Amino acid sequence: MAAVAEVFFRRLSRWQADQQRESIADLYEKTYRETGAPPRPPSTGARISYDKSPRATAPTQAFHDRTAFLDRFSADVQRPGFDMLIASSATVLVGCIYGYLPDRQGSWWYGRHDIAPATLGQLADSGRIFNVAELMVAPSHRRRGVAEELQDRLLVRVDAELVTTLIEPTNTVAKAAYESWHWHPTDTLPAANGRPALEVWTRPPRPHTQH
Repeated sequence: MAAVAEVFFRRLSRWQADQQRESIADLYEKTYRETGAPPRPPSTGARISYDKSPRATAPTQAFHDRTAFLDRFSADVQRPGFDMLIASSATVLVGCIYGYLPDRQGSWWYGRHDIAPATLGQLADSGRIFNVAELMVAPSHRRRGVAEELQDRLLVRVDAELVTTLIEPTNTVAKAAYESWHWHPTDTLPAANGRPALEVWTRPPRPHTQH
């Protein structure tokens, strides 16, 4: 992979992540104000390009509200296996990714515990799933390999059998990006509890490549 010029990558501890929560929320707003934003997986992923236009549904607007994001982020920082990286250019935060080890009964499924696929629930119970909760890159640094570099650096340390993330079905830009990174859709979560419908995408932490 070609080096990403003028961008510095750094891993944050739980304490550091919590200290930077407002800066991360600023990046979240900047990322999702724009159409075609890179993916996010929620914990909220690799999250993504969400529709912030007046035509967006009420659940979507509420889900992507700054306060709602900060509530999710505060909870995610405390989850088992939390890991986070940020990307900075000079002193400006331009990207971040974080995830954790979910459990079958956690808010990973946004309160829809009954619809977690059985195989994923079993893997989660044994600590063999890592969920990418958010992946976002500022508009100024898209299409420069920052999102993929963040993902690679995060997943290289993941000791799990499977990685998951959540993407909105209408987010074709995010889905195309994730597909190019060896992710595949495996299930769908209907809209519930104030959040929009989401697709479950999965991949191994380090997919096999063909030579």
